[in-house]
Amino acid sequence: ERCVALVLLIYRISFFYMFSIPEFSAVTTLDGRQIDYYDSEIKKLIPRQDWMKEFASTDTWKEDTEIRQQVQQIYKNNIHVLTERFNQSHGVHTYQRMYGCGWDDQTGASEGFDQYGYDGEDYVALDVKELRYMTPVPQGFITMAKWNNDRPQLKFLQQYYGHDCVYWLKQFLPLRKVDLERRGTPKVSLLQKDFSSPVECHATGFYPSAVTITCLKNGQDHDEDVDLGELLPNVDGTFQKSSTLNIRPEESKTNQYVCVVEHEGRTIQKILTEDEIKITHYFHINIISNIFVENKNFLLCWTLKMR
Repeated sequence: ERCVALVLLIYRISFFYMFSIPEFSAVTTLDGRQIDYYDSEIKKLIPRQDWMKEFASTDTWKEDTEIRQQVQQIYKNNIHVLTERFNQSHGVHTYQRMYGCGWDDQTGASEGFDQYGYDGEDYVALDVKELRYMTPVPQGFITMAKWNNDRPQLKFLQQYYGHDCVYWLKQFLPLRKVDLERRGTPKVSLLQKDFSSPVECHATGFYPSAVTITCLKNGQDHDEDVDLGELLPNVDGTFQKSSTLNIRPEESKTNQYVCVVEHEGRTIQKILTEDEIKITHYFHINIISNIFVENKNFLLCWTLKMR
């Protein structure tokens, strides 16, 4: 059986702000990996990936740093307001925010999200479809009412989630693609928990996601006793997939089995021999499929004050 594995990704853009210790931090992550970082101690924006470093010397990067410094002051004021509303006079408190949008590259559908938290609990959230803020706590009523009456800001949000957010996400995806394609050739291994267990043909580190994994027995396609696993994302944005061959040890000695992986015109073959098969006692798979990027123009306009 020849199966081509495809994945339909829903790309997700998110922004993370936190006011606590350090006093303020802002993180941008792409597919679970940081691409830039700022906090109130270093007071500058730091690229976390090599492909982001080319932007670090631009005027835009300087503007991004200045915007975070402005947001830092606004968040400092906001947390003072919150301690008053929650009737707190001392202690360390945390004010967090996560916002952005998701985009399905197959259907074109998108949706936005925006959530504020205080001391680990929900504080205020935006219903993007209705363009209305909601709060689960009485202390959030004043903020909710003020933001719901800010018509210019709500109009801006409608434009942002209807167009701008996804537009900026699409600008980052080609950069990510180029970065991944540089290291997107599958790495193929034959894995086995012990000598009597099934043999797993494991391909990982490939990009894009379309891959074919087949098994040959004595030079012929073989689909009996073969279980094809799901396509899974890796933490670095590449993909992995496995095919498990359920055969008895004596069968591999009297027959030649070959795992064949085809990707982007490349073919990798692994013959099931004792030298090729690696014995491992456990498999650990990380699955992270969120994609995060950032838009500097959004940051300044989007930062709302409590009072």
